[in-house]
Order: sequence, then structure tokens, then C-alpha cells
Amino acid sequence: MLASIPKAVWITLAIVAAIGAAVYIFSQNKSKKEKPWSSTPLPSGAFSQASPVAEPRRTAVAEREASITQEPVSVYRDAPAPRSHKVPTPPAGYGAATWLPSGQPITIADTVIPGGLVYVGTSLRTPSGRPDPSLIDPSKKVAARGDYSDRNGMDYWPSYSDITPEARRAYLQWSAGGRQDPTADIGYVFLFFYGLERRVILDGSGEGEEAKAAQADRPAIAQEIRRLLSTYGSQSGSFQRYATDLLTVVELNTYSDKLYARPLPEFPDSYELPLYLRLALGQCAMANVPVPAPLALAWVRRDPNIYLRTPATRCAEQFEKLFHERYAALLNGGLVLPRNKTKLKFLYRAASAALVAHGEIKVTFGDTPDVTVLTGPVEKLQEVVDVTTSELDAYSRFLGRSPEAADALEGLLLLPLNLWPSDARQKLDALLARIADGMVTLQLQEVAACLGTAQRLERATVTSLARVFEGLHVGMEPDVLNGARTPKPEETLVLFSVPPGESVNRNSAPYQSAALTVQLAIAVASADGDFGAEEFKHLRQHIEGWTHLTAAHQQRLRAHMRYLMAVPPSLASLKKKLEPLAAPAKEALAKFMVTVAQADGTVSPTEIKMLEKVYKALGVDPQKVFGDVHAVAAAPTGTPSAQTVSPIAPKPAAAGFQLDAARIAALQHDTDKVSALLSNIFTEEPVEAQPPAPAAVAAPEPEEHLPEAPLGLRGLDAAHTAFVHQLLSRPQWTREELLDLASDLDLMLDGALERVNEAAFDAHDGPLTEGDDPITINRDLLESQPT
Repeated sequence: MLASIPKAVWITLAIVAAIGAAVYIFSQNKSKKEKPWSSTPLPSGAFSQASPVAEPRRTAVAEREASITQEPVSVYRDAPAPRSHKVPTPPAGYGAATWLPSGQPITIADTVIPGGLVYVGTSLRTPSGRPDPSLIDPSKKVAARGDYSDRNGMDYWPSYSDITPEARRAYLQWSAGGRQDPTADIGYVFLFFYGLERRVILDGSGEGEEAKAAQADRPAIAQEIRRLLSTYGSQSGSFQRYATDLLTVVELNTYSDKLYARPLPEFPDSYELPLYLRLALGQCAMANVPVPAPLALAWVRRDPNIYLRTPATRCAEQFEKLFHERYAALLNGGLVLPRNKTKLKFLYRAASAALVAHGEIKVTFGDTPDVTVLTGPVEKLQEVVDVTTSELDAYSRFLGRSPEAADALEGLLLLPLNLWPSDARQKLDALLARIADGMVTLQLQEVAACLGTAQRLERATVTSLARVFEGLHVGMEPDVLNGARTPKPEETLVLFSVPPGESVNRNSAPYQSAALTVQLAIAVASADGDFGAEEFKHLRQHIEGWTHLTAAHQQRLRAHMRYLMAVPPSLASLKKKLEPLAAPAKEALAKFMVTVAQADGTVSPTEIKMLEKVYKALGVDPQKVFGDVHAVAAAPTGTPSAQTVSPIAPKPAAAGFQLDAARIAALQHDTDKVSALLSNIFTEEPVEAQPPAPAAVAAPEPEEHLPEAPLGLRGLDAAHTAFVHQLLSRPQWTREELLDLASDLDLMLDGALERVNEAAFDAHDGPLTEGDDPITINRDLLESQPT
């Protein structure tokens, strides 16, 4: 076989052998002169936490587990003395994973990550045998750029080791920014959350030193979870549920008996009722004690089965205070829960896929029931919520329109008094003390200044003010709650006390008739520009003599009379109210106006002219005025002689004038007669049945259809509809312009405005016009209409 080997091969082998021998001999000769061999050490600081980490070369050392020790390695040669060197220290983060506590920073790929609460290393196993997805492995490649608002490069269950280099850069940048940018994709939030979950569930279980260290981290972890929930909880229902449940696991050891008696902690927003609340409610049921109002409110705010309307969130502070009061009042001190059969328990399943093998966490609480499965308590709480929010509806709508005016008078007037700020309530109490059991006359702007600062004293504000006073047993004239004209800021208000328990029905026929009589009387008595004390006294005596009126009615009429003295009514404004009167009532009322004019002992020419207008408005012949004046001035038969006064004679001096009590007594009969007639003018008379019309009777005329008025105003005739159309053509009118317009349409201006505004209130709960001169069109009403 050797003969078959080629000659060239033999020559090559010979040469190699010769060279090897020569090298051996040379080394033997030089060995005593050489220095011992050693490895060349790497420069110090070749790796640091701040150094960028590149992909390591695939050498035998790089493939070894990070758990390799750093013991000296001996290298032997044939020389008798051994030589040794050390393996270089690995870069920071390489090797077994390390947990960084809260506040400890680290630099990965030139990126400083503050705050800690992460695992860093190249090896961190889980119960499933897979690498932990939260582990930041510095040996992994990191791209130069990344976008954490984009999920590209991540699976549904992301892992730092498996995501793309661009995704790693994005995760490090998000972490470097404090993990708080709300634009970050929720996948990066979960990637960080997996580490918190591992620290609580795996590291925190057991009794060893590592478990104790992990348990010491729980307060910081709980704080971090709450912070994450505040930023990202609303972005992902899945994250909200997992984070809320992990927070429960972290804080379970702080739960105790009688949680319902302890101050409630802050709860993150959640789609489920927190375990803390469920446990506290179950403890209430076990102890058979009413649920405290704060606990009931927390239940209401976090139970998805209870519907909260806008006022509960927009007016959260007012809702909380009012709920406490209504809860105690409507549920007799509080809700007592039954002990139902369903027992309370808590389950936690990890979000991290690597912890599935660890199994779920299950916690039970003995016989404590889960009362939240019951529908009865929820229905009762819903009733309390509905009552509370309904009382805040108006204030909530006001805040929706004017969020900057929460403390303005307009807003306060829409709140129940018990929700007013203390300083505003003190001002109100001071005003009520001035009224006491009497009567106070102030300008509207003065009344508003006594309570707070108003933006604008519009009708809605004045109406709200009247409602507040009415709830405090204080009446207000003008009676805006009954449709009276809204006073200007500089005009007079009369505030008067109303006995508690007495309600004044201002729509009753007796009161309406008496009020109309007073209005006409004031109009007549003020015709000469001098409504004197005697005329006031005379009219007041008549009011007190109307025995068919209640004391509350009489008190309001006296206040109404005082208001009319400052703001006398015009005859035109009363004309519409006089139209329904029957002829006998009109005649009786006309004669009564003469008695009012005679009350001060004389009737001036101006008053004569006013009486003529009154007679004309009532449909009574104005020529009768002089005869009626003389008849009233004559002394009644059988009484002491009365002063016979010429209707055009000058008034006697006030100092020597005495009202003739005998004549007043004689005229009382006429007054009662007028009152009896007027008491029926607002009462609908029954329609008498008519016999069937004979066949020969002509066909009835077609039914009259009222023209369609703008803005949905109903019940207006053609003239008033045309009046509305003209009003809407301009945002503002002078009174003189509208007088001309009303005259063209054969309308009385004040009556037309009143009728139009009544229709506007019926349709939109607000007037169409505001002010007296100029007269402004309500733009809010126009803008509320669909185009």
C-alpha cells in the first residue's frame, strides 16, 4: 500500500517534519531567555452602562450562559512554571437579570431610562421556560430610530427579545420619557406592565429574602400602576381591567374588617366595581348596618349598572353633597343590604403569556356575600340618583352654556339653597332679616347686589330669583312667576313675607278680579300724577274689606298696590283683561273707579279724562262719567252731610282733610257688588245645550284657520302673526317705531307684546321681546330654532 502513495506526498510530509523539528530545537535553545507568556488585557472601561451595545460575535464565549463565573483560567505549556489570565468583565446588564428598584436609572443603547421598576439582563426564565417578555436584554440589537405611537414590529403579546430593533428603540425612548406619553401604543405599556406583574406574582411569593424585597416594592408598584391607569386606562379596556386587578392584588394585604367604617381610598376608573367596594358592602351586609353615604356614593359612581346623567359629572361637587342628603332622606338613614347566598371571591389571571403556567390567583372571603349581584339595592340607588340629578338639571345646563360663570348669581339661583356657598347664604339671610314679617321696597339691581354678582338681569334670572324667594316664604312684586313684565334693573321690586303654610293661588278668579280692580284704580288715581296718601289709604281699606279674599291674597294685593304706585299701569295694557267682562260687571267697575277717584275728596280734570278712557275701554258710555262723579260725591241719604265736591274743584289742603268714614261705609256695598261681579269673569261658564238646528238653516260657515306664525307660536290671529313677522325682521326697535307698527295693524302695542310673549313662553319657555325702550328681540330664542 505504501508503494501506491504518490511521490509528491512523501516529499511534502518530509518537509513538514523537518520544519517541526527545527522549530522545537529553536524553542528549546531560547526558552531560558524569554519572559513568561500572558494574555493582553483589554483596556479598562471598555464597557460601561453608557456604552452602545452592538450584536456580539458568535464565539464560544458569547454563546455561553450569562451565569459563567469569572475565576482565573490557567494556561499550561511544557515549561514547569504555569501562567494565567482573567476573562474580561462583561458589559453592564449582561448576565443574570437584575431588578432595578424605583428611582434607579440605567443606560441602554445610549438611552438613559429613569425610574427603575424594570428587569435588565440576558437571562430571566419564567415558569413556562420561556424568557420573560419584560426583560430588557442589552445584547439585543437596537435600531437608530423608532416610533412608539406605531405598533409595527410587535405581536399581540409582545416580548422585548422578539420585537424588531425599531420597536426596541421605540420602547426605550418611551421609557426614557418617563412612560407617560399618552400617544404611545398600548403594546409598549403592556411590555412594561409584564415586569410589574412578574415582580408582584413571582418574586413576591414565598418567605425568602427575595420575596421580602419584592413585597417592599409593592407601594412603589401600586403608585406606578395608578399613574399608568390615569394615562392609559381610558385607551384600552383590556389594560384597564388587568391593571386594576393587579392593583387589587398589590393592596389586598391592606384590607381589613369594617372597611365601611374607614375613609375610602381613591379608585381608578374601571368598568367593574372594585373589590374593595364589594368587600366593604359585603361587610355591611354581614354586620346588618346601613351603607354609609360616602360608600353608597362610591358604589353609584363606579357601578356600570347605575346610570349617571350629565349633572352628576358636570356638577360633581354639588352632586356629592346633595346625594348625601337625599340618600339619607329617601332611604330612612341608609340602605340596609341583605345577606345573599353568592359568596364574594376574587380571581386574577396574569396578562403576561409567560406567567400562564403559574396559574390564577384566587382569593375568598369566608361567608361575606357579594351583594352587587342583587338588583334591588341598585334600583333604590338609581332612584336617589335620579332625584338628585333632576334638582341639578337647570344648574348643569347653565354651566354647559357658561362654564366660567359657576359662581355668578344666575347660577346660584338655580341651585338648592343648601348648596349655596356660605358667603352667598349669609348675604341672603341678611336680606331676609330686613323683610322679616313686613314689606321692603328695593330696586332690582339692589336686590341682586345683596346676593352676588349677576351678569345680566334677564327674565330667566329674575324668575329664578322669585322662585328662591317663594321657597323662603317671601313674595315678590311684580309677579313674574305669574306672567308679569320683567322689571328693569333700576325699577322697583316689592318683597313681602308670606306666612308659612299659606299658598297664594294667583290664578283664582277672586284674586284675578281683585288684582284687575287694583290695577284700574291705580291707573285712574295716578292720572293726575299725584297718587296721594289718602288715595292709597282708601284703596288699602277696600282691599282689607274684601272678605272673600284670604289673608295671603290681601298681603300680595297690598304689595302689588305698592309696586303699581312706583310703576303705574297703562290703560292700554289692561284693555285685554277687560274684554271678557259682562256688561253689568263693566258698569259696576266703572262706578267703582269713580269712588277711587273721589277718595281724596276731589276729582281733577286729568282724572276726569282718565275716567272717560276707562269707561270707553269698558264699553260704557263716557258721557256718564260726570253724572257718576256727582252721584258718588253726593252724601248718602240718612248719613251725616258729606262734603259735596265739584269734579273740577281744586283739592283741599292735605293738613285739614279728613276722609268721610260714613260715605266710605255707604260705598262699601258698591265695592262688594263689584267684587262679586268680577269674581266670575275668569270662571268658564257652562255652555248651554242648544236645540238642533232645523234642516232649513243654512250651512255653517267654514271654520276659520289661524295663519301659521313663525317660531311655532300658536293661537295668534292674522294681525299678531304679521306683527311677529315684522318684529323678527330687525334685532331691535324703538318704542315709537313699534307704536307706529301696532297702529298700522290696528293693535295696542302693550297688549300685542304681551300676547306675543305669552305665546313665546308657551312654545319656548321664554319671551320673544325684552325691554321697554328700546325693545330687543330675544336672539337666543331665534338661534335655538332649526334652520
